[in-house]
Amino acid sequence: MFEPLKNIKILDLTSVVVGPLATWRLGQYGAEIIKVENPSGDLMRGLGGMSPTGQHSGAYLHLNRGKKNICLDLKKEGGQQIIQKLVEWSDVIVANMRPDALERLGLDSQTIRAKYPEKIYCLITGYGTDGPYSGLPTYDSVLQGASGIAGLTMVRDGKPSYVPMLICDHVVGEIAAGSIMAALIQRQNTGTGASLEIPMFETMSAFVLQEHLAQQSFQPPVGIAGDLRLLSPHNQPIKTKDGYISFTINTDTQVKAFLKITDRAQLLNDERFATVASRAKYVSEWFEIRGAALDSKTTEEWLEIFRKVDLPAMPCHTLETLTEDPHLKAVELIDFENHPTEGKTAVIRSTIQVDGEYPSARSGAVPKGWDTNEILSDLGYSATEMENLLIEKAAINYEK
Repeated sequence: MFEPLKNIKILDLTSVVVGPLATWRLGQYGAEIIKVENPSGDLMRGLGGMSPTGQHSGAYLHLNRGKKNICLDLKKEGGQQIIQKLVEWSDVIVANMRPDALERLGLDSQTIRAKYPEKIYCLITGYGTDGPYSGLPTYDSVLQGASGIAGLTMVRDGKPSYVPMLICDHVVGEIAAGSIMAALIQRQNTGTGASLEIPMFETMSAFVLQEHLAQQSFQPPVGIAGDLRLLSPHNQPIKTKDGYISFTINTDTQVKAFLKITDRAQLLNDERFATVASRAKYVSEWFEIRGAALDSKTTEEWLEIFRKVDLPAMPCHTLETLTEDPHLKAVELIDFENHPTEGKTAVIRSTIQVDGEYPSARSGAVPKGWDTNEILSDLGYSATEMENLLIEKAAINYEK
């Protein structure tokens, strides 16, 4: 079994997507995770569509597998005492609350690492704490706008638009998980922990600029910003007789094959399209040709033709057809399990293969406060102390 983080204890003070995704990834590698929710619960429980019981959205189920759950009211003294015991228990603390709220609760990096220098503390912020936007509220769509992602379509479509998934949350969550693992290696080598900050705005802005600073990467600039291939209005899935097909052709060999199979052999000797350099110079003209409709044949017919000449192409799936893709079905990406409160629910397995096997998908996400009593007992609270904490609602247990 692939569990390189076995015996690493993660205190998860995160909610919604970016933080839960980071800790979920660490759980995929074997870490023990305790997720703390307040009495109102993680907002993601109700976002993105409801469940049979109203307790879990589908997204919440997928982002919170493999985690124990304790519900605490940190405004109460008993809740504050419990969270401090959990800090002591943990190797890694991950938070995506606003920095000022963490400071008020004594759960900020400076306070914790002054007492426990061996701890790894990861704060995921909307905007870096050393800039003028520090502490501002944000969500994925706001960051897509601020980082220039939404603005990229201004060139292509004449108006900005959002990527219709929480792309910033997913990317930054994975980066946060990787940073935590690097810090764990450093601690193994030196015995010293680390204070990490992963700002979403700067991270996603860097992603955009790595690709689209382009010709303005030089001083003086040699042209306008933006990769004009990616920003072409013709750089979109191509209409076929019965749907859409997605393909990319970059090399000279691929271009020649494409022109032949699409009955454009007359362009084979056109100097504008003969080399990578010339196609970059005449990028608008090339993408207009490349992006013309292929509506003389069905998507499946075109896929067969493309594959015979080894051109990268796939159907452009919808949400309905993606789950029926023959490759995904063959590798069993999606399975089903019986959830303790929701009935039969989908499980998306790990996509990382290790020594020919996929790591365990681990236990399903659970209702708020599902493990409160068990965690309190493991922290050393007596039955009487636990009862008092539950009576005063400093801790809340799910009634199973």
